[in-house]
Amino acid sequence: MSEVAEKKEKKEAMKKLRESRKHIIKATSARVKENRKTIKAIREQLQAEARTVPEIAAATGLASSEVLWFIATLKKYGEILEGDKDGGYFRYYLADATG
Repeated sequence: MSEVAEKKEKKEAMKKLRESRKHIIKATSARVKENRKTIKAIREQLQAEARTVPEIAAATGLASSEVLWFIATLKKYGEILEGDKDGGYFRYYLADATG
């Protein structure tokens, strides 16, 4: 098989694969977009001052469990930091904020 024919065959195979997974790609893209929107909303809440998970949840309209999941993820990757405890909750703030 020639190199040109091989490239053409691979190209066709990729085209078929993309077509067969079209719905998965679309759903994944939508989820990524939604996650970015959620992260942006959480970061906006932390711009001015440190806040607790319930405060962020109330301000964004998200469930506390969802906010907590994103907070844990953002903390893991060093985007936010855990501050002092306020009652039973820690206050979180942006890592790049002067805090």
